Order: sequence, then C-alpha cells, then structure tokens
Amino acid sequence: MNNPRSDNVDTARLANSQGMAAMRSGNHAEAIAAFTIATEADPMALPLWSNLAHACRLASDAEGERRALEAALALDRTDFGTQLRMAQLLQRLGEETRALITWNDVQQLAAGMSNIPSPLLAELDAGRDYCAELQSRMATAVDSAIGRQIDEGNETERRRLQAFVDHGLGKRQFYQKQCAGMYYPFLPADEYFDSLHFPWFADLEDHWPQIRAEWEGLLADPEINMRPYVQMSEGTPQSEWSELDKSLDWGVYFLWEYGTRNEAVAAKCPVTTAVLERIPLIRIPRRAPNAFFSTLKPHTRIPPHTGVTNTRAIIHLALKVPPECGFRVGGETREWVEGKAFAFDDTISHEAWNNSDETRCVLIIDVWNPHLSEREQNIVADYFARTDTVLSGHMLRY
Repeated sequence: MNNPRSDNVDTARLANSQGMAAMRSGNHAEAIAAFTIATEADPMALPLWSNLAHACRLASDAEGERRALEAALALDRTDFGTQLRMAQLLQRLGEETRALITWNDVQQLAAGMSNIPSPLLAELDAGRDYCAELQSRMATAVDSAIGRQIDEGNETERRRLQAFVDHGLGKRQFYQKQCAGMYYPFLPADEYFDSLHFPWFADLEDHWPQIRAEWEGLLADPEINMRPYVQMSEGTPQSEWSELDKSLDWGVYFLWEYGTRNEAVAAKCPVTTAVLERIPLIRIPRRAPNAFFSTLKPHTRIPPHTGVTNTRAIIHLALKVPPECGFRVGGETREWVEGKAFAFDDTISHEAWNNSDETRCVLIIDVWNPHLSEREQNIVADYFARTDTVLSGHMLRY
C-alpha cells in the first residue's frame, strides 16, 4: 500500500535537488518553479521555504520572497536565518518601521548565539548601522517636536519621559531589581529617586564643605584607619571583586555601621555627625543605619553589582570628584557634582569608576525607600527586629 506522506517527501526532495541545480546554473525562474513544487509537496519543511525565498531574492522577486519568508516564519519565528533575510528584505523595500522591529528581533536572536560566521557578523553590523541611521532620524524629529515639552516638566516627568523616548529609540535598556536579601513587592523599579522626596538634601548640601574638611582630617589622622570596603571570606573563588578584596583602592570610614555609631570617627567629624542625626535614617538594631565616607583611588573601578534590599534608598553626597569619574545605575549614567546629593535604588545594577589621577570621595548614607509609607517602614523595622531575636549567627547585610 502506498504511503502518501512518503511520496510527498520524495517529490519534495527531487524538486529541491532540481531547484538547487537550477540556482547553480543561474536559472532563477526554473529554481523558483522547482522550489514551489517542493514546498507544495512538503509545506512543513522550513528549509524548502528558505530555498524558495533565496531563489526569489536572486530573481529580484520581492513579493515572492516575502511570501516564502512569511511561510517559514509561520513554522518557526525563532529561526535566525529567516528573520535576518526578512529584515534585509524590509530594509530594501523601504518599510522602515517593520524593518526596525525585525532587525531588533534579529539582534536578540544573535545575542544568544555563539560562533557566528564572519559573513553573518558583517551582515549584522550592516543591520546595526541601518537601525542607527533610522534612530538618528527619529531622534532628530523627536527632539525638535517634543524636547521642549519634556524640559518643561518636573524632575519625575522629565526622567520618565526621557527614558520612554530613549527606550523607543533604542538608546537605552532597563534593568530589573535584584535583591540578595529582603525584597519588598510592588515598589517602583526606578533607578534614581526624585530629589523632591528628600527635602533634607538642602541641609546636607549646605554643610558639604565642612563634611569634606572632616573627611580630609581623617585622611591625615594617624589614629583613624581607613578600612577596605571589600573583605571576602577566605576561600572565596576568584571573581571581578578579587582585585578590590582587602584593598584600600576602595576604602571607607564608617560613621554608622549596621546600626552602631563609630564613636572614634564620629568624634572627629562633629558637623557630619550632627547633620546625619537630623536626617531620617533607617533605625534597625544591628542592621541600619549605615553611613560612611567612600574613597576610590585613582584608576579604580567598582564592578557592576546589586544590593540586598529595595526597602532602602542609597544617598551619595559628592565631596571630592576629579574629572573622569562616573556612576551608572541601570541605563542611566551620571557624573557626581561636588556638593550635590542624589538618591538611587541599589538593587538595580550599578557601578562606579575613577579614571583620573586623583582620589574621589562621596559620603554614602542609607535611608528608607521614599515609596514606603511610615506605617510600612515601622512594620519592616519590626519584622527585622523580631526575626533577629529568633535567628542567631550571621545576618545578611541590610
């Protein structure tokens, strides 16, 4: 008894061989005819549709190529070769919106591949150049049309609108929160907090010259030792942190450490201590607050990392910032400005660098995440206090 499926596969194989031979001889019309027979005989075979699309491309039959590629994508939208050829076709046809979207799909597929052949890498580079040109034109149109409207908003509106526009133009990506410790659900995943949440920044910034002078006094004081911020346990495997392990390249002076005031440092820094006492610090025994001078030596980089809980905001007050220093949280990079403070969510990937020949210093403080109500703050603090009385031994850093 004959097997119709087997007969169809045999027909498809024969027609495909005839199509390949026709392409080698340069007879594109004959190749299209043969591959059409092959796809009709075995429509679930994606390579046959790819061959038909290729023959149509060589014959400059754009609509035939589109139909063949769409049929292939209907079988597998994750096929890299098919998506690549569709992106190139849409680019040639001038369908810029669809081309940009499809090139983005291609780049995402390529990001998960290894050992991509050099010719395909060149095609990917050409696609990136094409997308960059489109995005540049879009950015020009947007800047001229709505840039002024963005600038007229408040800080939160400006940042969100600019991030929205930049993401749409492919100029930035977004990062998710990653907590090594306690995660509080449903808080906004914003990289930098609006300074309007921290009216006491004015007090902090008004005293920055005295705070900087007190840090400089610590540097010159033989009685107070700077400590390495990174101190890994013995036996920890090598990682991007190894260069900073037990190194004063990233050194700190703690004023508060896990809820305990460092009296020796506080005594040397009366202005800083007084200002900090006026700030609504997190108060959790053996956990918070933390406040310290963070010193980064020349040509030192703090690698990307995330914090332990999103219930807090981290404050940076810039005290000494030479050129070529920078700080990134998620998709936004900022320069510190001496005497100015900002707040960020450290559960979003962040990193810092000092590429200059001088030392950089910021005062770092942790306070409550401003999106927590006072009631929530009290309950979170009570949670830690109660669980800490039950559990003994090492606690995760807050």
